[in-house]
Amino acid sequence: MDSMAAIMPSRQRAFILRHTLPRRPPHTPELRLYLAGELMPLWRLTAEERGGGDVPPPFWAFAWAGGLAIARFLLDHPAEVAGKRVLDLAAGSGLCAIAAMRAGAASALAADIDPFCAGAVALNAQANGVSMAFTGRDLLDADPPDIDLILAGDVCYEQAPAARMLAWLRLAHARGIRVLIGDPGRTYFPRQGLTLLAEYRVPTTRELEDSEVKWAGVFTFPD
Repeated sequence: MDSMAAIMPSRQRAFILRHTLPRRPPHTPELRLYLAGELMPLWRLTAEERGGGDVPPPFWAFAWAGGLAIARFLLDHPAEVAGKRVLDLAAGSGLCAIAAMRAGAASALAADIDPFCAGAVALNAQANGVSMAFTGRDLLDADPPDIDLILAGDVCYEQAPAARMLAWLRLAHARGIRVLIGDPGRTYFPRQGLTLLAEYRVPTTRELEDSEVKWAGVFTFPD
């Protein structure tokens, strides 16, 4: 586990502060995140900052519908997370982990393989007055860690990664770890085999989604 207390590279911190602003995310106004206004310009700038080539979209700079659904659910149902050790998988901005800590989690680990996420999670945790850990390791390469609850928002964008992620989450559930998945009906989200816990109409933008209000659900595996 990598500590988020490690010194954030000054260049990464400066990049994030230069291209984002602290904002109240839609659907979770209790929280503050460093968010960008437009996806494509930031994606181009991120590629330039990393020396060109193929880079993933800057998911860390936006609050996505599935993550917002999980965050709202935890803030409204703190008993789901109170006193628990939490993993925010494919954390992006760290939204779900931050909501978990604000709702009373004992600890939270945000995990994401995008190197910019380390800086975004650190800044966002600081903005919300919470302390948590971060790792850039691909946790799917090993067995699920010793935790109580896994949060997985917006993890079904692409077919192969979604299949790998869902298999790992099913393994975690089989080993007694509670799993919450937030999704607004992505193409590769399974339509069966999950229990719907809550559903929301989440404000978003047409640049990120196909409508200005997106339905999003919070799901778990049935016992």
